[in-house]
Amino acid sequence: MLSAMQIRDAEPAHWPRIWPFLRAIVAAGDTYTWDPDTPEERARELWMPGPPVRTVVALDGDEVVGTAKFQPNQAGPGSHVANASFMVDPRHAGRGIGRRLAEHVLELARAEGYRAMQFNAVVETNTRAVALWRSLGFEIIGTVPEAFHHPEKGYVGLHIMYRRL
Repeated sequence: MLSAMQIRDAEPAHWPRIWPFLRAIVAAGDTYTWDPDTPEERARELWMPGPPVRTVVALDGDEVVGTAKFQPNQAGPGSHVANASFMVDPRHAGRGIGRRLAEHVLELARAEGYRAMQFNAVVETNTRAVALWRSLGFEIIGTVPEAFHHPEKGYVGLHIMYRRL
């Protein structure tokens, strides 16, 4: 079934299918630096604000099983480095959706002229994500100690991860 998955630009009509799992992931408070109580309208503004942010969805038939967004990490002279965020519906975890989304976003970013991609805040206890990013060529170039308050593990580090495109 994963081979039939399509990744394409997100449309406003996808939001109602993104919101339930985005809300659950953010509310868990263990992987994203967003306020766990982020209201829907604010979440939509953050996830699908429009250019220069590009948001994509992974579709299995009509079901949105994951989503990602990328944008310049900085403005002006720093705009040649992309930043990206990814979310996979937890009901579909372990099916390779995150990897497929990441490979797709890396290709899009390269095609749009970005020279590198940087993640500013990968929670160090999110070992599945850290392993995925490393397998795709990202390096941990620094860790900000105790920069994330994990709901179960207390204060843990945030990795800054980077790779050239």
